[in-house]
Amino acid sequence: MLLSDVLKQHAANQPDRLITVFQGRETSYANMQENSRRLGGYFHRQGLVQGDVVALLLNNSDWFVTCYFACHFAGLIVLPINTRLAPREIEYILHHSEARMLVYDHDLSEIVEQVIPQAPNLQHFVHVGEGGGGFEIGEAIKLSGEIPELQQQEDDTAVIFYTSGTTGRPKGVMLTHRNCVAAASMWNEALGMQREDRVMIVAPLFHCAAAHVFMLPTIYGGGALVIEPGFHPQGVVESLQKNEVSIFFGVPAMYMILLNTPGIESMEVPHLRKFMYGAAPMPYELIRRIKQLFPQTGVQNLYGQTENSPGTTTLGDEHSLSKAGSVGKPLPRSEVRIVDEEGNEVPIGQVGEIAIKGDHVMKGYLKNPEATALAIRGGWLLSGDLGKFDEEGFLYIVDRKKDMLIRGGENIYPIEVEEVLYEMPEVLEAAVVGVPHEVYGEIPKACVVVKDGHSLTEEQVVVFCRERLAKYKVPALVEFVDELPRNASGKVLKTVLRGEIKFS
Repeated sequence: MLLSDVLKQHAANQPDRLITVFQGRETSYANMQENSRRLGGYFHRQGLVQGDVVALLLNNSDWFVTCYFACHFAGLIVLPINTRLAPREIEYILHHSEARMLVYDHDLSEIVEQVIPQAPNLQHFVHVGEGGGGFEIGEAIKLSGEIPELQQQEDDTAVIFYTSGTTGRPKGVMLTHRNCVAAASMWNEALGMQREDRVMIVAPLFHCAAAHVFMLPTIYGGGALVIEPGFHPQGVVESLQKNEVSIFFGVPAMYMILLNTPGIESMEVPHLRKFMYGAAPMPYELIRRIKQLFPQTGVQNLYGQTENSPGTTTLGDEHSLSKAGSVGKPLPRSEVRIVDEEGNEVPIGQVGEIAIKGDHVMKGYLKNPEATALAIRGGWLLSGDLGKFDEEGFLYIVDRKKDMLIRGGENIYPIEVEEVLYEMPEVLEAAVVGVPHEVYGEIPKACVVVKDGHSLTEEQVVVFCRERLAKYKVPALVEFVDELPRNASGKVLKTVLRGEIKFS
């Protein structure tokens, strides 16, 4: 099955049923298919051919869904880009992917103007929103065009998500139609989704989690998406009630904020049956408070990574407190095991690397066969996460990929920040670690050694980073130290740095 087939089937069987609700605008399955096909026709009219890459620099809206499927109807590869990235980070992605078209929010025009000179492959542009020159998406749909006869295969690349890597350069994760449909099927079953469900999306759709754990599985099951521009606590409270939402997903920081939002205790949500969370552990006490406030609503944990579409395990509501700290059991039609450095499965209770196998495991990294060979061995994806199974088959993560930290659901690899810090002429050495934060879980802190004869302030470091990094990657704290702790081989001991930090 191709991704376009999923939409085709529902448009034929339930044409008038809603697929999206966005700021009062409702779209049916039939209208979504029509708009997507016409936009795909416009892409071909501009000279794009099967296999070309279309980049989406879009905020959350129903237009994201339209563009996503337009690419698949036209045999094109869709590339969602994180709108929070700095211009030079976006430049790299556009250049590396050789994207030929960019669909962007008009609100992001200033960024687009900065990156265009550094992306010579970009030849066509469509914007969403009023104002400005060039083609607006509504005009493009009206122009349309014929989509030629295509010979698409399940193993053709359908989507590319760029994910940060420990090498400092983001890697393009290639997901096929088979990968995406498999993930949609797995999550639809694991989350017990129903055709009557209305699933609220507040997490950014440019992230694989929102797009492939909620957008696709909901559509796969014929349900409706209630799309919010972002996470605004009071707006979420109102929308949950007004739009009769049945499933909500958020990172733990969102739940902590929601529980302190005025009106939450009197909120009437009889249709709300599931609270989902992922990206970071949920404290036992927070889960308990949620279940106490909403006794009729289940709480379910989700774990996965972009390289597996994403999908590894899930912890159901019935175990949300008794197995707090676990990420649950493998998804349907997915294999998960714990292996040692040689790839051999280790005994129950022993710590090793989490490995995943299934139709949802990526095709590979774009233009990076070496990294692909290291990540996928014998059909098994090596996650880089260390974990263990208990006697009942529940998976526990005991450590994360090397030094990665998670700020409010956003992955931050310290090397990305460190490379920027080393661009400062005053910096001799730098190391970035995560420190605890009561809302975001973790925030990045930079430990900096200044060269002799030079001076540097925290403000100067922050301003320099802001110009070169996404806002969430900018160090929230800067500490100047005389030297960085190292082991006998000269490696910086970040465990020592994390242990030395006192934060309140």
